[in-house]
Amino acid sequence: MNMARRPQYVYAKRFLDISVALFALISLSPVFAIIIPFYWFGENRGPIFYRQRRIGEYGKPFYIFKFRSMVVGAEQKLADNPRLYHQFVANGYKLPTAEDPRITRFGAFVRKTSLDELPQFFNILIGDMTVIGPRPIVEKELKEYKTPERVTKFLSVRPGAMGLWQGSGRSDVQYPKRADIELEYVDNASMWFDFVVLFKNFIAIFTARGAE
Repeated sequence: MNMARRPQYVYAKRFLDISVALFALISLSPVFAIIIPFYWFGENRGPIFYRQRRIGEYGKPFYIFKFRSMVVGAEQKLADNPRLYHQFVANGYKLPTAEDPRITRFGAFVRKTSLDELPQFFNILIGDMTVIGPRPIVEKELKEYKTPERVTKFLSVRPGAMGLWQGSGRSDVQYPKRADIELEYVDNASMWFDFVVLFKNFIAIFTARGAE
């Protein structure tokens, strides 16, 4: 049996996920209190959270939460601009912050510092995500895994807030290498490897490596 599906690993991981998510949401509540007022004024005025449909474990869709870093109506703005959309796909389904006209100044800050990711602790708490695992992707990205077998392997584990791809350079690493890295995590999933991935992510966050 794949280590990622062994009951003792799955149950231990879920227990840690709930514990970490509760602790993080309580301890980071002052940070939430500082960030939220920025959505009441200026160019960033509008909804606090951004919800996007992602593909989860076994292909089950869910909505990921982030602090909004873009203008209201950003997805439509992207869809209405063929040049921008082509650049978005070619760059691994995201745009460099400096070249993305949809991102607000405050949004660029929360992205650079990874503060926009904090609401994902809600996703972890309710079970859509785990702390450590492959990053959840939009459905269109599944084709980057090339074969049904690779897609099935990728979807065999719960997506994570922090993954091996992020710890390996985030936006500096594009497909197809990104897919290989995410599948490497699935092949090596264990409590020990999760701590290795966690350490890699802390290094990437504090050095802002690959942050966009």
